[in-house]
Amino acid sequence: MNCPWCTWTSPPRALHAHLADVHPEGVQFEEADRSRSYVVVCPLCGASHVQPIKPRSRDPDFLAEYEREIRLVGFDMLVNHLLAEHDGAP
Repeated sequence: MNCPWCTWTSPPRALHAHLADVHPEGVQFEEADRSRSYVVVCPLCGASHVQPIKPRSRDPDFLAEYEREIRLVGFDMLVNHLLAEHDGAP
């Protein structure tokens, strides 16, 4: 698979880690009405996925502590989308 943001190519599992390490901005965090969500937008077609972060996320230190793990989950959604909707290649 090809990275949708750069020229890096790898199998899906390695792409997942690459995205989290090199392109962390690809998963954004939103806060509204005391709840938090992560948002992933496909850079190829603009499709977005918004997922609430579990209620424990109200702990002010939760996001700082689990930010990378949440990003990995978000990038998992993006990799699945790229495979299903874009045949794995930008």
